[in-house]
Amino acid sequence: MRKWLSALLVLVFIALAGCTGKNDVSSPSAAGNPAGEAAAGSKDPVKLQFYTSSGTLTNTEFKTFIADPVNKKYPNITIERIEPPTGTTPEDFFSSGANPDLIYSSSTTHTKLLSIGVYQDLRELIQKYKFDESRIKPFLYNYAKGLSGKGEIFAIPFNSNQHILYYNKDIFDKFGVPYPSDQQMTWEQALELGRLLTKTENGVNYIGIDAEGPIGIAKNLALPIIDSKTGKSFLNSPDWVRVFAIAKQNYEIPGYLGKDNKYVYGRDEFMKDRNLAMRPTWLANMVGPLEELRQQGLEVNWDIAPIPTFSDHLGQTREAQVHTLSVSNKSKHKDEAFLAIAQILSEEVQRILARNGRVPAIINKELEKEYGADIPVLKGKKVQNVFVGEPLQEHNFHQFELDVQKYVTEAAKSIATGTDVNTAIRKASESVDKEVERLQKNK
Repeated sequence: MRKWLSALLVLVFIALAGCTGKNDVSSPSAAGNPAGEAAAGSKDPVKLQFYTSSGTLTNTEFKTFIADPVNKKYPNITIERIEPPTGTTPEDFFSSGANPDLIYSSSTTHTKLLSIGVYQDLRELIQKYKFDESRIKPFLYNYAKGLSGKGEIFAIPFNSNQHILYYNKDIFDKFGVPYPSDQQMTWEQALELGRLLTKTENGVNYIGIDAEGPIGIAKNLALPIIDSKTGKSFLNSPDWVRVFAIAKQNYEIPGYLGKDNKYVYGRDEFMKDRNLAMRPTWLANMVGPLEELRQQGLEVNWDIAPIPTFSDHLGQTREAQVHTLSVSNKSKHKDEAFLAIAQILSEEVQRILARNGRVPAIINKELEKEYGADIPVLKGKKVQNVFVGEPLQEHNFHQFELDVQKYVTEAAKSIATGTDVNTAIRKASESVDKEVERLQKNK
């Protein structure tokens, strides 16, 4: 299967390469003009290939946020999206010989791409084009700058994917419970509210809240699974114990566990089954799908509240997932690729992001006031609750963090079905350490 996928990717890449402009207009002119001026003034076409390794980016968003704004600024530059077959990993993609110019990624693939070695250090290009780094929100850029650990800059933040609390107003109305406050709640307050809404009526099991399990709750404290200094499990730390304790309180709400000990309730339960009253999750996870439902005439009666947190962290939200743009170190059009990134980070284009439901990467409070203005499903919603509280900087993932995340999920399942927190954490920590040791040996 892997060989077949690689062969298919080679054919896709060859076809795309045949369509790519042959003239590299990025070189400075003899008079010393920067490549940006040469590219802007040249009539020679340059086609940049764009690869999404992770992070949600629909084709409509690609056109609206990426391709159209760059082509408007630089008419000779077009950006073409490479779409590998479903299930293609970054390793499969790059081993096929594919060579994109621009890479869109998030924390779920940053470490993989670093290990493959495909990122271009952007420091020279930043200096060459006098790119103003101070415009980028520090909690996003500090994460991006920390990816290499050696001072290189491999990625520029594109947007901030933040957490909010979605709630179904119909369920609250049904049981006569007041809607969540526009003030940030503690987890204890949110779980108590969820308790009032966890009921069975006319054969329907209503779930008040799924707090997103330990992995989600841990984002309130920006907790790693693996200690970056020791390479050992971090799960037995006091903060992780707090996280698992909140998850256990959630699972122990009477009526929460479903048939066959079901303990996870997500987007389908909120949007389709409509039996989940509150769901804390990413902005990007729900806004687009809710808009699609609206277009089908199947609107949910929902709204937005600030994400709950621990009582000693009120005023902060959760880790903001950083979606980034990078230049491939094998690109033949590095200058144009960087100029494209610079244009996407312009105030003009970041405003387009904001109006279409993305939180901008740049510092500009005025853009927050326009958030969601061009998305019908957000009309009349309390969109300013998106900006209640300060997001946390996403922790830089250990190279094996995603490989061991499954042990946190296993611990959550065991807690949901009656295992005490300390036992579940101990078993998970042992599994994490064994798996890290195995992976280190197989590197």
